[in-house]
Amino acid sequence: MKKLLFPTLAIGLLVSTASFGAVSDAEIEELRKQLAAVSQRLEELAAENEELRRAQSESATAIADVQSSVAEVASAGAPAAQDSWSDRIRLDGDFRYRYERIDPEGSDTRRRNRIRARVNVKADVSDDIEVGFGLATGGDDPVSTNQTLGAGGSSKDVSLNLAYADWEVIDDLHLVGGKFKNPLYRVGKQGLMWDGDWTPEGIAIRFKRDWFFVNALGTFLESDSSRGNDSFSWGAQFGATGEFAGARLTGGVAYYSIPIQGDSTTFGDPTDPGEFFGNTAVQADGQPCGTDAGEVCVYLYDYLLTQVFAEAAFEVGGWPAVVFADFVNNGDAAEKDTGWTLGTRLGQVKNRGQWQFSYLYADKEADATLGLLTDSDFAGGGTDNNGHFFKIDYGMSKNWTIGAQYFINETGVSSGDKRDYNRLMLDAQWKWK
Repeated sequence: MKKLLFPTLAIGLLVSTASFGAVSDAEIEELRKQLAAVSQRLEELAAENEELRRAQSESATAIADVQSSVAEVASAGAPAAQDSWSDRIRLDGDFRYRYERIDPEGSDTRRRNRIRARVNVKADVSDDIEVGFGLATGGDDPVSTNQTLGAGGSSKDVSLNLAYADWEVIDDLHLVGGKFKNPLYRVGKQGLMWDGDWTPEGIAIRFKRDWFFVNALGTFLESDSSRGNDSFSWGAQFGATGEFAGARLTGGVAYYSIPIQGDSTTFGDPTDPGEFFGNTAVQADGQPCGTDAGEVCVYLYDYLLTQVFAEAAFEVGGWPAVVFADFVNNGDAAEKDTGWTLGTRLGQVKNRGQWQFSYLYADKEADATLGLLTDSDFAGGGTDNNGHFFKIDYGMSKNWTIGAQYFINETGVSSGDKRDYNRLMLDAQWKWK
């Protein structure tokens, strides 16, 4: 359009001039030359303008590409929003209020109110490392974080319950060190060998892949050589899972070495037979522990434990159900070396209005397993006991459960001093995470 504008105006001017007077041929020819030069220059300017416009477009595209690349690099190098410290830290915990009535044969009935409170902090230090820290009520009891109410409303003890680092070395293989939750699989979540509140101290390995799992544990019952009974205990279990006839089956075998023969107890008064929690202990002269008042006692045996366990999970009338069995034998004990349990669980409590019923029978001979670490509630804790356990739970809401537990047990079975032991526990528990 612009290329035709000036020639048109020039021709119009020429015609107008011719209309007003005569113009010589030389003047007209000169005007034509000037018009041709102007037209050529206009074409050159139009071409230059088009070239400039194309260069500007290419420059804008290049700048946009560079800006996009810079943004991608910056995005890759900068931490994402979910990687902020607050998003890498998780909290969880629980609180339980309990009423107990304990009725041991030959002793007065005991009633008490107890609380348990726990809080845990977990942080993802990197993609493959988790560090955890936890506090709990209670004192130095290795298998209980309960705190009895009383003493005029005095302040209660809070202790270190967890402090660990968990490194996922490769996919599904974890190496854990410090004080941590028990990594060993417990069928039916029962405490034939290990109380549910026990948090081992040492190192552990956990591996689970497809149909099998391996757990290994190395722990110190006492790590300070100055105390004279330091020893390192270790063990490993191998298990497998699978489906059969609509049931989820889990089974496995394990071996644990707890070399404490000739050592004194690592917890409590070494002159008190009760601090060996049912295990056979003797004085330095070989007499039974407690024969001579004030004499230090030691364990008579090591605890070289072979375990076999099995569990089946299925549904009954739409209710989740579990049946389980656990067996342990101490290969170092000359007698009273076997323990076992059979049990079942029906239902679950995850939401309001749900029920769960549990039952088991257990028999633990005196040296079947290490009494210090077995279930602290069954028959008052330790070994050399047997009996029944009943439990019922009801969901008040998603994170609030109430329940009752009742023990009908016998103590002193292996030692020949058999006595009844009955215990009722009423619980209200709240969880949060």
